[in-house]
Amino acid sequence: MAVSKTNAMRILDSKKVIYTTLNYESNDGKIDGVSVASKINKDLELVFKTLVSISQSKAIYVFVIPVEKELDLKLAAKAAGEKKVELLPVKDLLANTGYVRGGCSPIGMKKQYPTFIEESANNLEEIIVSGGKIGIQLQLNVNDLIQTTRSKTAKISK
Repeated sequence: MAVSKTNAMRILDSKKVIYTTLNYESNDGKIDGVSVASKINKDLELVFKTLVSISQSKAIYVFVIPVEKELDLKLAAKAAGEKKVELLPVKDLLANTGYVRGGCSPIGMKKQYPTFIEESANNLEEIIVSGGKIGIQLQLNVNDLIQTTRSKTAKISK
């Protein structure tokens, strides 16, 4: 069955970025990152989740961290040059990013938000992130992800 292209895939295609699509069943409701890594049979260190935060000045920032880690809000704020950031409420996710919880890709959001990837990604050749839809993950070169999302790497998780 052909999978319809997500916005993230179309962007990667337009930039001639090579990626692999990894599909998984989501009908059991388990869409957290650790469950997804298990479903696609990949090491936890390779699979990253996308978290969207908002600052006191209402600026939006995107943080991409390993699925088994937690976002350190103090480190995240420091990376973003803000005093404080908090996670964007799930109810606001679709309106701001065009994506739903569990299918939020750092690639192809409604706007190009400042994006930060956990610095441990620098030790990887490839990284796996959401494909922009629940049930789809994309595996691609870390540097391609950094260039495509115009992101910086920083210590942002604990």
